[in-house]
Amino acid sequence: MAPFIFNTTKSLVFETGASARLAEVAGQTLGKSVLLVTDPGLRQLGLADPAIASLEAAGHSVAVFDKVEADPSRETLMQAVAFGRSVGATGVVGLGGGSSLDVSKLVALLLGSDEDLDEAWGVAQAKGPRLPLVLVPTTAGTGSEVTPVSIITVGAEEKRGVSSPVILPDIAVLDADLTVGLPAHITAATGVDAMVHAIEAYASKSANNNPLSKMLAREALRLLGANIEAAVFNGQDKGARGAMLLGSMLAGQAFANSPVAAVHALAYPIGGTFHVPHGLSNALVLPHVLRFNAPDAHALYAEIAADAFPQIVEVEGSQARCAAFIDALADLSKHLGMQTRLRDVNIPEDAIGKMAADSMIQQRLLVNNPRAVTERDAFNIYKAAW
Repeated sequence: MAPFIFNTTKSLVFETGASARLAEVAGQTLGKSVLLVTDPGLRQLGLADPAIASLEAAGHSVAVFDKVEADPSRETLMQAVAFGRSVGATGVVGLGGGSSLDVSKLVALLLGSDEDLDEAWGVAQAKGPRLPLVLVPTTAGTGSEVTPVSIITVGAEEKRGVSSPVILPDIAVLDADLTVGLPAHITAATGVDAMVHAIEAYASKSANNNPLSKMLAREALRLLGANIEAAVFNGQDKGARGAMLLGSMLAGQAFANSPVAAVHALAYPIGGTFHVPHGLSNALVLPHVLRFNAPDAHALYAEIAADAFPQIVEVEGSQARCAAFIDALADLSKHLGMQTRLRDVNIPEDAIGKMAADSMIQQRLLVNNPRAVTERDAFNIYKAAW
């Protein structure tokens, strides 16, 4: 068996209502002066209020930074760092979707170490230390609460990442109460995003692809495939919501150690240039990338097909099962009410050439793809998705 390394968050709390007793769960870890990072929508909805009340009742001071946007910018990150420094933060809580969690990771790093962000970009460049960090996801999609990665938008369009075990949090809190009000279209997009994480982790060409990641990816697909429709169409179903959170987290553990590939690489120009949400960006190119990969990866896709879609177990032969899997994923997006074509999100056909060129920047992801992707290949995949 090939050697591998597996890193993950050291403590996980899976409990409906856990965020309302955050002081009990994480107060000792965070210290007395807590910086809570979230977005304006969640702040307005009051989703952070129970966590704040719990911490304040236990004697912690809580300063809230609620300016995180989708595809968070370097400017927003540095504003959060300056704010955290001004209040003397001893620990950081990230509460929200992937954007808030990603910002929180780097806020904790930069406050704890005074590290130069420009020296932290890339893989294993961040050295730390960081402030204590607790992440509380409000969507079942990114798995950011168990990944050592933070993605930030630099300049007008470019996305850069920090990937280092240093930014894994101390505690992840999975509370289904925080996801029951999530709109159906966001539930759908983030759920498919989590499925993409599991699929790409399972088939990744990374030298660190390993039995643990494969096992986690398959269980993630079982949970996500069995519960995504209930979560989308009956958002108050806490059983389905909890299963989606757990599936997203397991997929996050899988791809944190067996990295994602061309679906994400081709999704980034869609989000970076046209500001399409990340989960939807992935969904738009997913079936087309998998069809491109199929000549080299059909056996791998066939192995996981029935985990997500049990009816596929009746399909015989790896190529036929792979094809059925890809068709089922495309049908799922349509069934969940998601846009399925690039033109549906107002991306003009004449943008395809630039997106193909931009996707080549993501070599850290493309090297993990089961089949090599050239710029011409990317162009043809986008063309098929348009």
